[in-house]
Amino acid sequence: MQVIKTVVILGLLISSLIANAEGRGKAYVSNQEGGVSIINLNTMETEGSIDIQAKNPRGIGITDDGHYLITANKDDDNLSVIDLTTNQFVKHISVGKNPEFVRVFKGQVFVSTEPASTGKPPVAGQEDDKDEAKIPARIAVVDLAKGKKIREIIGGPESEGIEFSKSVKEIIVTNEADNTITVHNFSSGKLLKTISTKKYGDRPRGIKAAPNGKYYVATLEMGNNFIVLDSQFKHLKTVATGESPYGVSFDREGKRLFVATSKSKTLEVYDTSNFEKIKEIPTGRRCWHFSFSPDDKDILLACGKSDEVLVIDSEKLEVTKHIPNKEIPWGVVAYPKSMGSLDNAK
Repeated sequence: MQVIKTVVILGLLISSLIANAEGRGKAYVSNQEGGVSIINLNTMETEGSIDIQAKNPRGIGITDDGHYLITANKDDDNLSVIDLTTNQFVKHISVGKNPEFVRVFKGQVFVSTEPASTGKPPVAGQEDDKDEAKIPARIAVVDLAKGKKIREIIGGPESEGIEFSKSVKEIIVTNEADNTITVHNFSSGKLLKTISTKKYGDRPRGIKAAPNGKYYVATLEMGNNFIVLDSQFKHLKTVATGESPYGVSFDREGKRLFVATSKSKTLEVYDTSNFEKIKEIPTGRRCWHFSFSPDDKDILLACGKSDEVLVIDSEKLEVTKHIPNKEIPWGVVAYPKSMGSLDNAK
């Protein structure tokens, strides 16, 4: 009888461990020379891939219920919709030229499209083509239930990052080519405010609202810093970073800020109480976007020119694993929804 009880208890413990392990969820990585890689967050190994039936996926997002994954496909000017219950391609949705940054929010997909962009990085000391810079970018808004683009928001030249205010009344967009951050009405897309970053630094890229909604942080790629804006988008502070900051995210509680500095090859960590730097974590080449795991224990950082996704312990702030990926990883999101440079936890 005692043996049976022991077996039952061991069985329950194993079942509990399996359930807890499965609860870590999965991460999805967009690969510019492939489709989407699936990383099992329990084993921290790539367990498969998804054929998105398109070329050069960059932006990636996931619906709140985890049913659909979305990728922005630069070479095909469209989105791919993937059913994550089967990991199968569902459909393409046309959005416009050079789609890049994706945010999935309240049943809609917001994706930056860049008719003026060549897709090549700027050369330091040289101005962008003035004729091209006059062409405004569009934020395409796609209704997933309808399966089509329903409207466009006119951004600045080469729109990049997309964020939403805590009240969901505003959408905030970074515009690389004219060094502005624009604030728009969420429902109508009407331009409400334009903030020039020129005196703080050029080429705003990442934009994130603090979890408490009281301020925003925007990275300035060619300024080698980030700026802090209050809830009314007034400049509060400029903080120096390593070279070429891009992806940015708070942790879930908003106590720490993480910034990926591509050319310095670091993930930088800041204390948000004073914006003092806590640590620089050595990374690889062209590490732009990252995501926390759903349990907040790890950070997964996509390093496109190092052919890998790095796993970083979020407390020790140390790299714990290198996951090989030779298809030029661009972005990464996790489910259940997590904090990261391309998404927010629910």
